[in-house]
Amino acid sequence: MTLEHPVQDISPLTARELSNLWVHLQKPAAISEIAILLGCLGLSWLIVRLWRGRQGDVRSIWLGHRVIDGALFPVLSLGLALLAYRLLQNQWPMLLFRVALPVLMSLAVIRVTVKVLRVVFPESRAMRVIERTVSWLAWLATVSWVTGLLPILLTEMEGVTWKVGGSVLNLRSLIEGAINAVLVLILSLSLSSALESQLLKGATDNISLRKMAVNALRSILLLVGFMLAMSTAGIDLTALSVFGGAIGVGLGFGLQKLAANYVSGFVILAERSLRIGDLVKVDNFEGTITDINTRYTVLRAVGGREAIVPNETLITQRVENASLSDRRVSVTTVVQVAYGTDVRALFPELLAAVSEVPRVMTDPAPAILLSSFAADGLELTISFWVLDPELGLGAPRSNVNLAVLDTLNRLGIDIPFPQRVLHIPPPASALPLEVSSPAP
Repeated sequence: MTLEHPVQDISPLTARELSNLWVHLQKPAAISEIAILLGCLGLSWLIVRLWRGRQGDVRSIWLGHRVIDGALFPVLSLGLALLAYRLLQNQWPMLLFRVALPVLMSLAVIRVTVKVLRVVFPESRAMRVIERTVSWLAWLATVSWVTGLLPILLTEMEGVTWKVGGSVLNLRSLIEGAINAVLVLILSLSLSSALESQLLKGATDNISLRKMAVNALRSILLLVGFMLAMSTAGIDLTALSVFGGAIGVGLGFGLQKLAANYVSGFVILAERSLRIGDLVKVDNFEGTITDINTRYTVLRAVGGREAIVPNETLITQRVENASLSDRRVSVTTVVQVAYGTDVRALFPELLAAVSEVPRVMTDPAPAILLSSFAADGLELTISFWVLDPELGLGAPRSNVNLAVLDTLNRLGIDIPFPQRVLHIPPPASALPLEVSSPAP
């Protein structure tokens, strides 16, 4: 015999339904509801397991380190449980589902919020506090909804109103607007992170353009989300036009440098004069570009030091880019040999020794010039090319110097050092001494 029940919405349980919940759990219909709910959870687990494979990506928002660790499992379980509730609410009272659905919704909100914030802010120390705050708020909202306390609070908050310009606001609309703003922010960050990982995956020569697209897309998503949240809160956006214009003028004067840095960042990414991986020198700091943000650019030196350079500086000042059109860099070193050395016979020996040094390119080949006649010897300038300057230039220069020294020692050629000849005049002759004898 089939029981007919009226179509029910997902609403809080009344006091009578809460008192009858334990009795309902002992009926055969409750066993069927439990089986259906477990089936939804099992099907969600199976779908996530087949999607992620044996080993998931820890950095993924939807697929975590384990099957139930990501945000996809609670979201998919919530969707399947909601579908089962809509299909079977005419056959059973579905009291168990009316308790399980808010719990699954809270779990989905907690998991999505935490995973998105961990991906966007991986090094933030406040993440643990934020996770606990979101968890407590979500579970308190769930308990309040199930017990019927939350609708009463929402009704009371609707009575707290005040007028802002031509709009009448109430406490409930502001709280709902704040919640919507947070949800939209999380959704925007999630979409931007997912798109960034997809756009930057396998990027090589066009990584700067992809980085610019990611930054622009993130800004647009956040702006649209903010406007939607304001509309949801009941705030008339047209009423903010004058106020927004005044704020815009004030910010325009007060944040000129910040705006200039943002515009410069998009210009750098668009014209590709500086790219991630280039070896540049800015204000006597030489390093490799590791990241180009909308406001600043990060340079990393060979020794591990990093410099945060505002983008406006890269536009308005001179920047030496060692790898703009060609990554090859010329390196020179100087050595002196004694006068009288046959430099014409020495050049092939030195060139052969330098060419065998690691990281020294053979095309272009090393070169040696007789640069000057110094006070102590003949000055030779040795130049060679390096293809990977981001690894540092000190090591190849040192290896070339060692190779030159070994060659000179093998050939018996001395490296002159400053010498000074001192001429000491002879001492003045002593005057003859006159000795007088005493009188007899």
